[in-house]
Amino acid sequence: MFPQQLDSPLAYDIAKAMMDGFNRHYRLFRTESAQAKHRFETADWHGQQRGQRERIEFYDLRVREASVRLEKEFRAHEQPMEVWQQVKLHYIGLLIDHHQPELAETFFNSVSTKILHRTYFHNEFIFVRPAVSTEYIENDEPAAKPTYRAYYPGRDSLHATMVRIIDNFQLQRPFQDLARDARHVVDALNVRLAQMALRANFQIQVLSSLFYRNKGAYVVGKIINGFNEVPFALPILHGDDGKLVIDACLSSEDDLLVLFSFARAYFMVDMEVPSAYVQFLRSLMPRKPRGEIYNALGLAKQGKTLFYRDFLYHLRHSSDKLRIAPGIKGMVMLVFDLPSFPYVFKIIKDYYPPQKDTTREQIKGKYLLVKQHDRVGRMADTLEYSEVAFARDRFEDDLIEEIRKFAPSQLEISDRDGDGQEEVIIKHLYIERRMIPLNIYLQEAFDAGDTEQVERAVIEYGNAIKDLVAANIFPGDMLWKNFGVTRNGKVVFYDYDEIEYITDCNFRRVPPPRNEEDEMSGEIWYSVGPHDVFPETFGPFLLGHPGVREVFMRHHPDLLDSAFWQSHKERIESGHVFDVFPYEPDRRFVAGAEGHHA
Repeated sequence: MFPQQLDSPLAYDIAKAMMDGFNRHYRLFRTESAQAKHRFETADWHGQQRGQRERIEFYDLRVREASVRLEKEFRAHEQPMEVWQQVKLHYIGLLIDHHQPELAETFFNSVSTKILHRTYFHNEFIFVRPAVSTEYIENDEPAAKPTYRAYYPGRDSLHATMVRIIDNFQLQRPFQDLARDARHVVDALNVRLAQMALRANFQIQVLSSLFYRNKGAYVVGKIINGFNEVPFALPILHGDDGKLVIDACLSSEDDLLVLFSFARAYFMVDMEVPSAYVQFLRSLMPRKPRGEIYNALGLAKQGKTLFYRDFLYHLRHSSDKLRIAPGIKGMVMLVFDLPSFPYVFKIIKDYYPPQKDTTREQIKGKYLLVKQHDRVGRMADTLEYSEVAFARDRFEDDLIEEIRKFAPSQLEISDRDGDGQEEVIIKHLYIERRMIPLNIYLQEAFDAGDTEQVERAVIEYGNAIKDLVAANIFPGDMLWKNFGVTRNGKVVFYDYDEIEYITDCNFRRVPPPRNEEDEMSGEIWYSVGPHDVFPETFGPFLLGHPGVREVFMRHHPDLLDSAFWQSHKERIESGHVFDVFPYEPDRRFVAGAEGHHA
């Protein structure tokens, strides 16, 4: 039990120092996010990518800073548990009227577990559940902008209201023709509103900050009419002439789910009260877990905290067991899942076959590269955890044996609490949303004689690779089993141990055989450097099935031509940043910006 009296000035000073550390973190995080507006206005795309990468590292840097300060000033790790109990109570006191209490609680967890060297999930002094509600927090500072603005147009004033909504963001770059774009938006929304009578509460609510990612800025809001709510997002891009255009109107929950997908980079958004943004976004996408929305906003540590709470809750209300995941086993990763839970767990193996010339550190580096990169809707985001404890009785014995065999360094089984309940501790793992492996998806389509599904999947596969190329990513191992199909039918890549930057690869044609002996030989007769790639050799590995080959050669023959890869490499090296949009080309109003559409 916690003591009731708060009589330790030392405990208060530690709590205050920790809160200072968090406030510094969020101030810097918010500043970096706010700078996205200027970078968008000035078309500083490389700066946008750099800001994106650097912001991901902020959290760990600030946790380290705070830990060092607490050790230096208070010898924190030597303090008795009574003091730490009081630290937490003082900290809760400091959260009253705080605008980011849920993030500050997670920061407390990170710092205290770093100092106390206890495994994250066994520390009785962390916030296992939130202590402070995030309901109805609002920014009450003078002159502060509210979380969202509400507009009350009539049917006739929708166009003028749409222009005002865009003007209120005060973008310092002119539009090609804002009146035209607003007309396009109103026409698109009228398709949804035409059948409805306007009710007394008819209004448009729009989040006060734009959402920046890659080369786009997104207006996010909803129309409320009676009991109906229509979510919408408006992508603003730079047109061919450098002026701004509204490119499309995304106006369904599915559109928003794709926009905020786990396979895309995090948004830059200036938010004083993040929980209010999450609540608003949740009203647009009720099926999306809150943790994934925090992730999409760049608050990955909060996303991890909520994911873990959801997982523990799921374990308490389920009884199935963790098992070896179905499908072809990977050479580098050991994958397991819980059938009733829509995620997979991945452990890096201790041993790899000879053809995999890699190390644990190199593989971790590839996963970090993906986290920091623009994933363009084609690479699954991963949550990374260390020292995760599971109840032993939730594991199938086969799975324990598999981990013992392939990743013994990552496994510990113990009865740490001395209560006879064994636990499995996994030292390091990645967690990813479960998808249907593309090879299984195709096999099911063939078995069912569904040629349409085959065609869609093969076209999507080629599009996925082209989007990755546009983002300067060479997948390395392009086999079907390394791609998955999401719930909305998108093909996403998830095997990262061989990825490289396109700009680090050397794309070559296979030289002609020197003589008949070369031609008949099963051996390679030409020299191959470590970064050499021969696209024309992909065919035999990928296109063994005639049905797949026919569709692939109709839509994506360029992927077997080194000139396609080389030309993209040269454009990226010259400084060009491709754009990959999270909607289909037929959703666009006018052709105004180049790019791939996912």
